[in-house]
Amino acid sequence: MKKIVFACGFMMSATGAFAAGMNVSFDWGPTKKCFDPKSPPIKLSNVPKGTSTLDIRMTDQNAPDFNHGGGKIPYEGQSQLSYGAFRYKGPCPPDGTHFYRVTVKALDSSGKSLSTGSATQPFSSK
Repeated sequence: MKKIVFACGFMMSATGAFAAGMNVSFDWGPTKKCFDPKSPPIKLSNVPKGTSTLDIRMTDQNAPDFNHGGGKIPYEGQSQLSYGAFRYKGPCPPDGTHFYRVTVKALDSSGKSLSTGSATQPFSSK
């Protein structure tokens, strides 16, 4: 039993850097209802070294087939992206509350994905 616990502990510590991943959070800030073309403020941490571009996409978890788009932004070490950092089709739930996921991919200069992080927030039709 001790060998199994040790092996699991070793595996967890060996993959700890990978498991940490990139952290993403956002709030709606000044986002206007119904298709505000300006992106919400986004905070980033643990962006991997070698990142040259951030590829950001938004999906409505209640209507995943609706394309909200996103944008690509040069990464220069910033820990946050301000309101309107890129253009996209903002949230506009037809009724009730929908949950929107913002996914950020860290890309190197060749376009290879180095890490991905995401966050989800509700947005009400009211």
